[in-house]
Amino acid sequence: METSAIEELIRSGLPDAEVEVTGDGRHFEAAVVSAAFEGKSLIQRHRMVLATVQAHIASDELHALSITSAKTPAEIA
Repeated sequence: METSAIEELIRSGLPDAEVEVTGDGRHFEAAVVSAAFEGKSLIQRHRMVLATVQAHIASDELHALSITSAKTPAEIA
């Protein structure tokens, strides 16, 4: 799976998100910034991101996705 495809999956589930994905073809890392994270705990934010790619994880098309950061726009300003 390509990093751009994973970025698009995350953006589809979190339309306002700024997404950066890196990886080696099986194991990926994502940094996500989204206003949708406002008021959410870190675990809730990670679950929101993972929900956008869950079908691909279940099918093993995407083996592993680590969320390196999940922040609101205010948290990066």
